[in-house]
Amino acid sequence: MTRPGHPTRLDSGQLAALHTFECAARHLSFTLAATELCLTPSAVSHRILKLEQQLGFRLFQRRPRQLQLSDEGRRLFALLNDSLQRVGQEIDDIRRHELTGTLTLFARPSLAQCWLVPRLADFGQRYPAIRLDLRTGNEEVDFRTQPVDLALYYGALPAAGQRVLPLMDETLTPVCSPDYARRRQLFERPEQLAHCTLLHDARAWPQAGHDAEWQAWAAQHGIIGLDDAPAMIFDRSDLAVTAAQHHAGVAMGRRRLVEQALRQGSLVAPFPALSSHAAQHYYLVLPERSPPSPRLGVLIQWLMAQAGHDQSWEPADE
Repeated sequence: MTRPGHPTRLDSGQLAALHTFECAARHLSFTLAATELCLTPSAVSHRILKLEQQLGFRLFQRRPRQLQLSDEGRRLFALLNDSLQRVGQEIDDIRRHELTGTLTLFARPSLAQCWLVPRLADFGQRYPAIRLDLRTGNEEVDFRTQPVDLALYYGALPAAGQRVLPLMDETLTPVCSPDYARRRQLFERPEQLAHCTLLHDARAWPQAGHDAEWQAWAAQHGIIGLDDAPAMIFDRSDLAVTAAQHHAGVAMGRRRLVEQALRQGSLVAPFPALSSHAAQHYYLVLPERSPPSPRLGVLIQWLMAQAGHDQSWEPADE
């Protein structure tokens, strides 16, 4: 029993009952409250009745087909509503405070240049207090020695044991400038590729050969005669694509990276029926330290959304 002069201290059961009351008062309906709380209307009614008995006053005036708040119920509902809003505001303030500081993201250069960087303005608008430090390279990050929070790779998904999150798949299709396609009579004539300069990404993924993407695409579609075609070799996919835009030859385009250039018309895909799904994927790797910070969590969620995932990411229980 509460001693005189001391405010009532609510136990967990009363807090749960107050939650039920707030919901019923908001809807002025036990049935609607039951639906929101995944209870039966009789369970809601029982909770309210028990709470009224504990408080010593009625919260509702029960009339046929009508539920109204009593004077005491209106006072309590107004207080609860105000308190819940203040709690929600405080939670938002705490979250905003946690969503500050620096995040270091490592990404493959071509992916950063063509897919990630054009989207970063959206991240900056959503999370202005997070300073994003973007670094690129073709090497593998060692989280033990490098101050990196998240790595974004392209290649075969790693074996179990690493904290890996698949991000998106890829489709391969040859691309070139519209002028090059016309001059070489490429449209719908893949056999003409043997007389074109092929632009290779020599480091498409770790341990890839200089012509690995072209070989994979040609094998899938039965295209022959490319081994002796003239070639230029680059160490980044975006450099090969840029060369293609400037009429140097035909590059193997990754759809995720060339979709904007295709829309703008600086590139064309002369063989639209000859696209192939790449065996490689884009994926995220997290350091083994756990759990991820709130700011890292929102970066991962944002990347997932940009990649078209319908569900938000939540860290797994360790």
